[in-house]
Amino acid sequence: MKYLEFYDQTFGAKTEDEVFNYLIQNLKPSDISWSYFVNWEKVHRNVREFEICLNILNYLIGKKNFDEEFVRLIQEEPKIIKILPALLANRDSKFDILIDHKNKLLKYEEYDFSIKQPNKNDMKKYLHFMEESGLKDLICEGKIKSLVDYSIGIEVGLDSNGRKNRSGHSMENIAEVFIKDICRKKGYEYLKEANAQKIKDKFDIVVPVDKSSRRYDYVLKTDKELIIFEVNFYNGSGSKLKSTAGEYRNLYDILSHQFKFIWITDGLGWRKTSRPLYETFKHIDYVISLAMLEAGILEVII
Repeated sequence: MKYLEFYDQTFGAKTEDEVFNYLIQNLKPSDISWSYFVNWEKVHRNVREFEICLNILNYLIGKKNFDEEFVRLIQEEPKIIKILPALLANRDSKFDILIDHKNKLLKYEEYDFSIKQPNKNDMKKYLHFMEESGLKDLICEGKIKSLVDYSIGIEVGLDSNGRKNRSGHSMENIAEVFIKDICRKKGYEYLKEANAQKIKDKFDIVVPVDKSSRRYDYVLKTDKELIIFEVNFYNGSGSKLKSTAGEYRNLYDILSHQFKFIWITDGLGWRKTSRPLYETFKHIDYVISLAMLEAGILEVII
């Protein structure tokens, strides 16, 4: 750790341990913003792609003679076939479905929803798919009023898979506010998610990497030096935090002879895995938290 008078003047922390204690005691509970929950633009874009077909299928809602009407609808509008798997939150067009295994022999049936001109056998299979998957009951029993609205719900559920990525980018976006501000004030430039080639192309500087896939979260160029940032946030504890701390110790050793390395990290997960963080905190010059960013530490370091 490189001690700064800033720590004493701002936090009343006079020793390395007191600075680390401030970091741990002021970890933020979350990096979640409103954009974390649902990417509504993506949801509506995906639904809009099939909205016409969904409205055609709405014709079947509440129909008592579902089988007859379903086959007639496919004959008149075969394009609706392709959206049937999407009603079950699946984007695949072909399936090998296990239909029997009770006699210790596995029997499969192939379903292809990319067929543009289905024959009678195809239509029979699609109807069977609707029955066995539960879609027929959902639609003909009037349990829903609109397949468009229903599909919006499906897409919201599928979009929850993207929350991990959005959460990861959330911390980066927070850090970028501070990095961008100092660059604006001092006339510096920075790169986001930059690999060695991107840095070479922009700043004509060769930066070593510890692995070929390394992409630095931020790289800032001042008049005198290149500063490399890694940014992350951990809500939960575990082995990942320990390995990350060790990874950045090694990365610091590779970079520190030529470049300044700053690790911005936060999250309550560190309270249960504080030992690895403490070891890295002592080893490298700058391990800083969001509370430290708020207090203006970048103005002192850069």
